[in-house]
Amino acid sequence: MRLVIAAFALAFLLHAPTARADTEVDVALVLAVDVSRSMDLEEQELQREGFVEAFRSGEIHRAIGRGTLGRIAVTYVEWSGDGQHTVVVPWTLVDGSEAAAAFSERLAGTPIGRVFATSISSAIDFSARLLEESGFEAMRRVIDVSGDGPNNQGRMVTAARDAALAKGIVINGLPLMLKRPTGWGDIENLDHYYQDCVIGGPGAFIVPVRERAQFADAIRTKLVREIADLHDPQPLVHRAQAREPMNCLIGEQMRRRSYGP
Repeated sequence: MRLVIAAFALAFLLHAPTARADTEVDVALVLAVDVSRSMDLEEQELQREGFVEAFRSGEIHRAIGRGTLGRIAVTYVEWSGDGQHTVVVPWTLVDGSEAAAAFSERLAGTPIGRVFATSISSAIDFSARLLEESGFEAMRRVIDVSGDGPNNQGRMVTAARDAALAKGIVINGLPLMLKRPTGWGDIENLDHYYQDCVIGGPGAFIVPVRERAQFADAIRTKLVREIADLHDPQPLVHRAQAREPMNCLIGEQMRRRSYGP
């Protein structure tokens, strides 16, 4: 009898699907956060704290609860140069305030990494793979990219963007514009670059951060829109009536001028 019971239990474990693989969520969200050395440590700490506080806020908890299913899947990734990315908090099911607070605490307790170079394209490619392999059945799949400069390593950012869009993934942006451009990795109008070269998909948007005091509010506002799938009739950034499209290779060209081919 014991052998029969043991065999039955083993068969059940072998054939039973994992809880996560069967879990449907309103949105699967990759938070892809720039940790390149173009950002000073204080800026990176403000950025991290903005995400930590957002998942502690009642506004985020209510946005999750208003979803069709009332639950989301989220992972937090730090990225910098080509092939340089770290999953800080792996895929986590957030279905209420307690789960959101636990995600926040885990994020708060992890050190921030710092690496050279900026490859938005590599960050998008890596995030898209995470979404493909998440194990969640998501009604929407979103990559939330934050950064303070243009792509300057890896393949063209537009190629990575278009590949992700072809999979039905939406890319939103959080361009960080706290300092005046001073070096080869900085550009004017980073918000325009993100509009033209990085984001895409139905309802895609950006929320630029121009002052340190805006970090927490900007991150919370952006997350609420992504979680609740809100489409603001007034875009957060108004495209100028007459401006030239941004050069999506500007970062690579600046790098070549400074370091050679």
